[in-house]
Amino acid sequence: MSEMEQHIYHSLSEARAALDALLKDKKTLRTIAAAGQQLSDTFRRGGRVFSCGNGGSMCDAMHFAEELSGRYRLHRKGLPAAAISDPSHLSCVGNDYGYDRVFARYLEAHGREDDCLLAISTSGTSANVLAAAEHAKRHGIHVIALTGRKGSVLGDLADIELCTPAGQYADRVQELHIKVIHILIELVERELFPENY
Repeated sequence: MSEMEQHIYHSLSEARAALDALLKDKKTLRTIAAAGQQLSDTFRRGGRVFSCGNGGSMCDAMHFAEELSGRYRLHRKGLPAAAISDPSHLSCVGNDYGYDRVFARYLEAHGREDDCLLAISTSGTSANVLAAAEHAKRHGIHVIALTGRKGSVLGDLADIELCTPAGQYADRVQELHIKVIHILIELVERELFPENY
């Protein structure tokens, strides 16, 4: 096996170990189910779901929202989900109020009581994600945090924390985050559109 092949094998083994650890964590599996129920209840009440994050977590937030408003596995009604990712909003608020306010300001404009926020931060310490969670809590918006480190500030702010530790680097955490995101979407579809399954 070449050095490059050894590295590939090591990377895949590390990813598998992280997934195996998540599979064995019964408490987190129950928490994922609770988050799926919270999202379903929000949509059932006519509420909206927002998502936010930085960098790769913003990409995950966008992926989460478009699978709900667009299509995931099966044809069904579009659901009112939006990622806080509009470049004009981000640059406007970042310029006028600072980057720490970009997500909270969007919630101030669009969020309503009983909506839900999926706040994504691998570290659980991103200042703009924390500000969004704080705004949400003050205004009756439910907060689901998707983090990668236990005991984070974001986790403490959340109604439901989904923590998926996966080693030293954020990329392994993000690999688990996208799996959790896909499961959440499927749980929503199964709950709201059981006839499709």
